Order: sequence, then C-alpha cells, then structure tokens
Amino acid sequence: MIRVGITGGIGSGKSLVCQVFSLLGIPVYKADDIARMLMENDPDIRHDLISILGKDIYQGNSLDRVKMSSLIFNNPEILKKVNRVVHPRVAGDFLNWCRFFTQYPYVIHESAILHESDIYGMFDFILLVIAPEEVRIRRVLSRKGMTLEKVRSIMKNQLQEKEKIVRSHLVLNNDGKLLILPRILEFHKELAQVR
Repeated sequence: MIRVGITGGIGSGKSLVCQVFSLLGIPVYKADDIARMLMENDPDIRHDLISILGKDIYQGNSLDRVKMSSLIFNNPEILKKVNRVVHPRVAGDFLNWCRFFTQYPYVIHESAILHESDIYGMFDFILLVIAPEEVRIRRVLSRKGMTLEKVRSIMKNQLQEKEKIVRSHLVLNNDGKLLILPRILEFHKELAQVR
C-alpha cells in the first residue's frame, strides 16, 4: 500500500483536496484532528504538555487551546518541545491506522505541518497544495475567531513554501482560478494503477 502525505499552509485548501480523495473512496487520516484528540485523551501526552506548558494548560479534562496557541506560536522553542511530544505519537497512530486499509491501493495522511514534523520521510508521495498568500489569508479570516495577527503568526511558524515545494512530488495550485479536479483525478488514476 502506498502512503501519500498531503500538506499545505493554512488556507491553502488541502482539506478540500482530501475531501475529493475521500469521495473517490480513498481513506484519509486527518493528522491535525488526531493530534487534538491525543492531546485531550492520551495521559502520557497530557503529562508532557503540563510539564512544558504548565498545569493550567488543561481546564478539567479539556486542553485550553487558546492558551496553548498563544504560548507556542510566540515561542519557537516551546513549539519545538510540544511538537517533539505530539508528532511521534501521531506518526505511530497513523502507522497503526494503515494496517486496517491494506486492501486499498493507497491511503492519505493530511497534515498542515507534515514537513515541519520531520515525518515526511515515511511517505511514498507528498502532494503539496499551494495558493497565493493573500488568497490564503482571505480564506482563513472567514473562519470563526480568526484574526489577521493570528493568521500571520501561524504562517510564520510554517515552513516556507519554496522549501515545501522542493520536498514534494506533486504541487497543486489551488488559487481559485486553475482547475485542480482534473489533476487530482489524474494523480488518483496513477496511484490506483501502481498497485
């Protein structure tokens, strides 16, 4: 089974691309959702996050995401420490998840920070979704609770697009002008035939 990583900066449209693959019947692992779930429920991760971010990072059983965001996006060292706790657990969970889908020609791992997490080496193909910065900002600002300052802070902590392009096998431009569906279907057809 082929492992495909799909990534892209915030607002690039990677989730939309993954929805298309899902409609094509391909299993999609949403790493960002799994990371959130593990941070809430995994006792070892909870323990490590409390040691890094302080005991009040959890309010009862819930992770204070607003507080965590304000701490990690303004401090690269804290962000690295948190990533070292969470990313290996997500990678392990993904590999375990893959065992349930061996009958498929390929599976998809969707992650906003695939390259930043240093797990990109475990994929056979990496598909990068890109869009101009102003388009991405406009898309993200339509999300509830998002501000320009917050968007820029998130973008600042993501790997530069030119570096992601070098590390990726296929780049999809999702600027809203070019048709991406034909390219997704073409990529799907190629991967389905590799098996």
